[in-house]
Amino acid sequence: MTPQPFLNILSEMPPTLRDQMLIEAWEAAQTTTSSAPVWTPQAGPQTAAYNSTADVIGYGGAAGGGKSDLLLGMAGTKHRRSIIFRRVFPSLRGLIERSREIFTGVAETHSTDSYNESLHVWRLHRDVERIIEFGAVQHDQDKKKHQGQPHDFIGFDEATEFPQPIVRFLMGWNRTTAPGQRCCVLLTFNPPMDEAGEWIVSFFAPWLDPQHPRPAQDGELRWYAMVDGKETERPDGDPFEHGVETITPRSRTFFRAALADNPALASTGYGATIDALPEPLRSLLKGNFAAGRTVDPWQCIPAAWVKAAQARWTEEPPAEWYVVGADPARGGGDNMAIARMYGGRWYAPIETHPGAAVPNGPSAAALLTKDIAAGAAIGVDVIGIGASVYDSLADNSAIVQAINFGAGAGNLTDKSGRLKFRNVRAAAYWKLREALDPDHGEGIALPPDQELLADLCSARYELKPSGIQLEDKGDISARLGRSPDRGDAVVLAWWTALFSASDLIAW
Repeated sequence: MTPQPFLNILSEMPPTLRDQMLIEAWEAAQTTTSSAPVWTPQAGPQTAAYNSTADVIGYGGAAGGGKSDLLLGMAGTKHRRSIIFRRVFPSLRGLIERSREIFTGVAETHSTDSYNESLHVWRLHRDVERIIEFGAVQHDQDKKKHQGQPHDFIGFDEATEFPQPIVRFLMGWNRTTAPGQRCCVLLTFNPPMDEAGEWIVSFFAPWLDPQHPRPAQDGELRWYAMVDGKETERPDGDPFEHGVETITPRSRTFFRAALADNPALASTGYGATIDALPEPLRSLLKGNFAAGRTVDPWQCIPAAWVKAAQARWTEEPPAEWYVVGADPARGGGDNMAIARMYGGRWYAPIETHPGAAVPNGPSAAALLTKDIAAGAAIGVDVIGIGASVYDSLADNSAIVQAINFGAGAGNLTDKSGRLKFRNVRAAAYWKLREALDPDHGEGIALPPDQELLADLCSARYELKPSGIQLEDKGDISARLGRSPDRGDAVVLAWWTALFSASDLIAW
């Protein structure tokens, strides 16, 4: 029927009948467009994860298992206000392009659906308005941008790229005031490629750690609660009393996904691409969390040595006397890290302070007041703001040693007496390496700290004509997404214990 005859018929109808007919037609059109599925999960683990009732869901394993689609699908169909994170914003490009493929088709029949290019936000108008944001948290201080912004869905794509403290901080804003709206956190990931991402295995230990005493099946719920700052597994989700507070555990689960669970990608031959990769990368991308990573022969401090030192750690120091390593912040993106080593081998948990909280030397030195009073020797990295920190400590009669990582190391050699060092930084890291040697070391005990593990294992070295040279700190920071402040503080403390000022002058 052409538009004009149809309009003629409408004009001849009684007004009430015409209005009713137009209302019903509009409602039918709304129902038709609103009921068009935005996205449906694929059969298998993707559907199981989509339907899970867990508060926190881990999903992944193999490359190509449909992780990105699950993040976008849950945000676009089950939640009202969502945010999906990658560690750095350029890594979101693929996810945003995939969101266009999923959401643009329905936006054509729903003119109010839109994507804001400048804000990186989707607004989908289906049965309810759904807002989907894309965000990045490259540096520790970036997490503060999201403080106080609640989302009923928080997704982390490639969660192993994030430090665990950042993930836990952002999870704290997983909440809603919308009646009946469920809250959920989804972490997608492949097996970690390095020590920085190993926290994920502990986080989902019942599913991923083969040594866990009570292994869990995929999709099985476990409950966890934070008690006195430590996460504790609970038998169920019932609230319980602890001191004056009532704590409600949150449920957690994990689903393994393989390339075969994503037929659309599996049919492209992507599996052959993975099979052509060398080990252990091939096994890791196939989702094998037990695949051993090849030890980098140019890694200054082996990860196994740091883990052994962390396994030796106890709650109490073996002696009262101690030395301090202080790595002042060089900018708002860094932390000031303070390491205290007791009895010549036991390290207390590393103390950190945001760079913004210590803008100058006196404020940084004030954080070491108790160490001055205790008569502890304090080693300070004097590059940048550290020079002012050193001056403030010296003015307050502290036993303080200025350590310039960029200075020459003189005639100092490694334990064999053959290898020299390009600078103090290389010498200090190498001396800690020798002390951590499980066969010939000093029995150092380090606190169980994943960021510290990543920091100490991050530096690579080269043999130059001038001696051992460590990788530039800027390159390490770019790879980690932050400065290795904790590791530097531990090294500074060890160096302070090894050498007095007179020893350094004698080089």
